[in-house]
Amino acid sequence: MLEIRELTRRFGENTAVDHVSFEVPAGQMTGFVGGNGAGKTTTMRMVMGVLGIDEGEVLWQGRPITRLDRRTFGYMPEERGLYPKQPILDQLVYIAQLKGLERVAARTQVSELLERFGLGERTRDHLEKLSLGNQQRVQIIASVLPRPAALVLDEPFSGLDPLAVDSMVDLLREYTSDGIPVLFSSHQLDLVERLCDRLVVLAHGRRVAAGTVTELRDAGVPRFRLVLGGDAGWVRDQSGLEVLDLDGGTALVEVRQEGAEQRLVAEATSRGDVHEFVRVRPALSEIYREATA
Repeated sequence: MLEIRELTRRFGENTAVDHVSFEVPAGQMTGFVGGNGAGKTTTMRMVMGVLGIDEGEVLWQGRPITRLDRRTFGYMPEERGLYPKQPILDQLVYIAQLKGLERVAARTQVSELLERFGLGERTRDHLEKLSLGNQQRVQIIASVLPRPAALVLDEPFSGLDPLAVDSMVDLLREYTSDGIPVLFSSHQLDLVERLCDRLVVLAHGRRVAAGTVTELRDAGVPRFRLVLGGDAGWVRDQSGLEVLDLDGGTALVEVRQEGAEQRLVAEATSRGDVHEFVRVRPALSEIYREATA
């Protein structure tokens, strides 16, 4: 378990991160989302000790995190930190050795990961000769060497093609199945919704929402879709409801008063055929827009 408690960071008069708290449970993927300047990268840098903490603390396994703990983490920064004029195999093996692997084991693990990410034929290429997407693949490999105790990844999917995204997803799922906590930021909300067990939303340096995707989708004002055999215009006159959309026999309503949905169903059945009455849960993109508005 990785815990972030009341983290705060100021740059002069600007408070970039303002008493942010959340947890990254073991064996789960936690998505970290927010607009540009929301404080995601600053928070991750404090977690990794790259930036100092003005207030708050980071806990690992229930105790204050140490420099040695952080050395066991896999970290992918927003900016690439590899050497452009060195062969990718050599520098990845070097990084793995710095993290404690013997040279033979390091070379074996690096070679396996390069193959996995479609770079098995490019091992002698200098990083600068690769496309930006392939450079991102190399940066990902560097962040997971050797097998990490936790992963903190800043925009790991940026610039990746669909095949590389699938490879990355498979790798992350292998880690979480082994109990490794994963925190990653992304602007790709559809991907976050598909992958993540939990979600943390930042806006203007503050945490504005957190929880599982299901919890967040269920937390708002309930919405229902009603499909009738006849015209649904009468729904506009029902108390305790707000009609969001009305088209012939279909109405989308928001419940503003407890029990209004039950009265709506009773009225609908008394008037004729009811083909459908179902709760409509918002997409993650809609939750995000509402939380950050």
